[in-house]
Amino acid sequence: MPIIESIAVAAVEVPLDKVTSFATRTVHARHYGLVKVRSVDGAEGIGFCYVGSQAGGLLKAAVESLLGPALIGKESHQTEALWQSMYQEALLQGRSGVVMRGLSILDTALWDLNARSVGLPLHDYLGSLHRDQVIAYASGGYYLDGKTPAHLGEELAGYVSQGFKAVKMKTGRLSPGEEEARIAAARDAVGPDVYLMLDANNAWADLPTALEYMRRFEPYNPYWIEEPFSPDAIDLHA
Repeated sequence: MPIIESIAVAAVEVPLDKVTSFATRTVHARHYGLVKVRSVDGAEGIGFCYVGSQAGGLLKAAVESLLGPALIGKESHQTEALWQSMYQEALLQGRSGVVMRGLSILDTALWDLNARSVGLPLHDYLGSLHRDQVIAYASGGYYLDGKTPAHLGEELAGYVSQGFKAVKMKTGRLSPGEEEARIAAARDAVGPDVYLMLDANNAWADLPTALEYMRRFEPYNPYWIEEPFSPDAIDLHA
């Protein structure tokens, strides 16, 4: 059984060439977290996540001082027990947000380490015997000053021309009519056979508002509508 010897973590800030926006915030940079878990026999596993538009250093601190120490000297195959151990360590500091992102990438790294230690790709290690490919989607469709629905359609059509069969765009920042115009242009540009997903980034405060938008979107056959409400608005998701 691989014994965990060390954990390395990095927080990276990537400034954007163009300031972009979605429904609930403006983004100047993207912050990412990366961990590498190493066993005493030299096997390594990697975990990676998007932290947000700021404060990536919080994830690094959570991994270094709170979560990572719970793994050192333990058997990496005990993934469920190690997850519970990290979660228990984080009860007072945070059971959501950046701490859970740190826990998640450490958990991912453990599974990656275990797969590498037996010479298997992760999907085989997890038991996927009948599928060796998954569909990837292109994520874009952000709001930019001066960006028209036609520009949005051109952007998404560009992803399709690169071979993507699914695309995701932002929604929820503008009025229902303006958002419908954007989604209509997107669907017209990518055609009827491409999966079109929408991400509202917690834009809507109540169900009537969300339904007002969604009824306008229905003719364009969105594959899903992501994050319609705040994650804490549990009743609205029921």
